[in-house]
Amino acid sequence: MSVHDKELEEYRQIMEVPKEFEDGFSWSSLIGTLFLSLVLVPGCIYMELVAGMEIGGAAKWVTIILFVEVAKRANQKLSRAQIFVLFYITGMVVGSASNEALLFRQFLVQSESAISYGIANLIPAWYAPTGEEVFKNRTFFQMEWLAPIALMIFTGFFGNLNNMILGYGLFRQVSDIEKLPFPMAPIGAQGITALADQVDGTEKGQDEEVNRWRYFCIGGSIGMAFGLVYMGLPTLSGAILGHTVTVIPIPFADWSTYTQDVLPAVATGISLDLARFITGMIIPFFAVLGSFIGILATMIANPILYTQEILTTVSKGDSTVEIIFKNNIDLYYSLTIGISLAIAVIGFWQIFKSAKKGYQSEGGEGDDDNSVPEGRGDIPNWLVISFYIISTSIYVLLSGWLMDWHPGVLIMLVFYGIIYTPLISYVTARLEGICGQVIEIPFIRELSFILSGYQGVAIWFIPTPKNNYGDETVFYRKAELLGTSFWSLWKAKIILWPIVLVAMICFSSFIWSLNEIPSAVYPFTQEMWEFQAKNACLLYSATLGEYSLFQEAISIDKISVGFGLGMLIYVALALCSAPTMMFYGLARSIGGIPHGFILEFVGALVGRYYFKKKFGKKWLKMIPVISAGYMVGAGLISMVGIGVVFLFKSSTTLPY
Repeated sequence: MSVHDKELEEYRQIMEVPKEFEDGFSWSSLIGTLFLSLVLVPGCIYMELVAGMEIGGAAKWVTIILFVEVAKRANQKLSRAQIFVLFYITGMVVGSASNEALLFRQFLVQSESAISYGIANLIPAWYAPTGEEVFKNRTFFQMEWLAPIALMIFTGFFGNLNNMILGYGLFRQVSDIEKLPFPMAPIGAQGITALADQVDGTEKGQDEEVNRWRYFCIGGSIGMAFGLVYMGLPTLSGAILGHTVTVIPIPFADWSTYTQDVLPAVATGISLDLARFITGMIIPFFAVLGSFIGILATMIANPILYTQEILTTVSKGDSTVEIIFKNNIDLYYSLTIGISLAIAVIGFWQIFKSAKKGYQSEGGEGDDDNSVPEGRGDIPNWLVISFYIISTSIYVLLSGWLMDWHPGVLIMLVFYGIIYTPLISYVTARLEGICGQVIEIPFIRELSFILSGYQGVAIWFIPTPKNNYGDETVFYRKAELLGTSFWSLWKAKIILWPIVLVAMICFSSFIWSLNEIPSAVYPFTQEMWEFQAKNACLLYSATLGEYSLFQEAISIDKISVGFGLGMLIYVALALCSAPTMMFYGLARSIGGIPHGFILEFVGALVGRYYFKKKFGKKWLKMIPVISAGYMVGAGLISMVGIGVVFLFKSSTTLPY
């Protein structure tokens, strides 16, 4: 089964890579970062504390539209590269602001859960200090918080560098060498292109019949209309009427309790989120078809496995979340590990075949057909490998020192650095390149901590080289499609990240000084943080030498079955000359929640058999722009609704 399927090639050609690349980083980027740090950072932190909501996707698009409009009124034109760098910076700001780690840490060490589980005094001071004096003034600017902040800076610095450099290395492999299509990359790229072309009043590098801005506005209108019903109505009714009015179930309609007699151990229901329908029209059809087949296979297999007493934990009355969690413990955690290993083996085999073919075609001279575009800002492969070795070594040495060089912990760290991180990152990079999906092996971190033999809770807070850099590849594909030099993105990250970090620490400390967190002033924290702390402490207690449920979730026999099943399905599809994407789509859905896949499959059918027949190949260029507009429209409604809620709540709490 070749990766160069016909449909893969179609998606690869949705947007052409420009011949010239531009540096989108400038002094205006620095000014923009300062502005965003002062405006977005406190807003994002406050919104998470009050409502537990992130505004990442919406905030990025709304901010870009704001900058474009300001530039137009200043008689300035922003290029695609400049807009993409601003988009990138906004995501960096929102991502940092959305991490309320310091604020949650100060609560965790004081929480009733930590005290009742007997771990409050076991949490290391380099994660969060304890003592009444530490929390008296409610500020992070004191000596006791120096070590936790320093460790946070370390993990943030190396995490960002690893994402940049190792994500780039994976992108070189799956995009430049394996030529995977990255079907989700044109969504953001086409949206930014539409904004840039709207500034110029022209259509650059696009067929004349495709009007990006028009389709962007159509998608925005659809997003606003649906968002008003889906998110706006529940949000506004809850603030004004005191009770939530919901027309469309959020996040899905759960039918599991009604179907359990007919379909035991099966989670049933449906998600009516229009975003899943649109996603189905974007992802390659055979990837969606494979996912739908995987869901059907799971729904057929689970009742059989239930009667054979393989799925034994589920019980009557369980909801979707409970059924999925219990089935994972009984079978699917281990099965997913095996299937992921099969995907990795298949991927490495395809790399070997590609390299061998390239070597033979060049008469033994090596694979020189995978040249990179001039001016893109590439770096040598040896530098990527060298940096990974150095960064992994630093992670192992630091964490080993924090754990007093515990042998089991050192083995675990080396396993992450040498085996797990490269493996899962490559598997994810391939899935991103084929069907726009990320794969994670469930609870691998928790299980490895338990199996390390370490007793205590400090292990849960160490920085580990366990990461998944595969999802960074789609970001580089977007940059390439928009003609953005990679060096401009790296400069933006290195230069501007410290500004964002300082803003996050300062505003976190300032917001904490205003009121205790959690408190009635921050309803979400008062309602949910103790629950989150209880779950976290239950997990931490697993390394105190007591019995843990997670020890039952892994089985070598079941992992072997998953690996064999994955290889068998791949070989069977290959013999039938089925598209490559069907296998990867099937692998991502086995044992998963079916509710969203149903609407996704309907969208794929409508897109392929109606819109694609009506518009032809032009449809593949239209739908990413419509999708980008949809996200903006839905995001605008969400932000307006939340803003009205904040205004209403602030006015009702005034004393006069």
